[in-house]
Amino acid sequence: MSKIKLSDLDKYFEKSPLIPAIAFDINTKTVLMLAYMNKESLQKTLETGYTWYWSRSRHELWNKGATSGHLQKVISVYADCDSDTLLLNVEQTGTACHTGNYSCFFNKLYNSDE
Repeated sequence: MSKIKLSDLDKYFEKSPLIPAIAFDINTKTVLMLAYMNKESLQKTLETGYTWYWSRSRHELWNKGATSGHLQKVISVYADCDSDTLLLNVEQTGTACHTGNYSCFFNKLYNSDE
């Protein structure tokens, strides 16, 4: 899957060893979750075609769905204009949220239509 040289990944981690990564389901057009990646997790994601994140609470790599079967197959990865946030377009199997919800974004704070 990797179309970028691994040495080119350094520029994404110049500001911080962790970078926010937004997972977006390309089929349902839903923002699924926000997690963090370090250089190693981004490298593994690009090499395997499935998402790997860095767990800030457990301080270890985390292959999304490896335990639950709720995998995220990576279709494409984009960096923002500042190279400090990633957008991962994925095909989600099952739910993305550890609560059992499809997306982690289900707590409505405001809706202008109401």
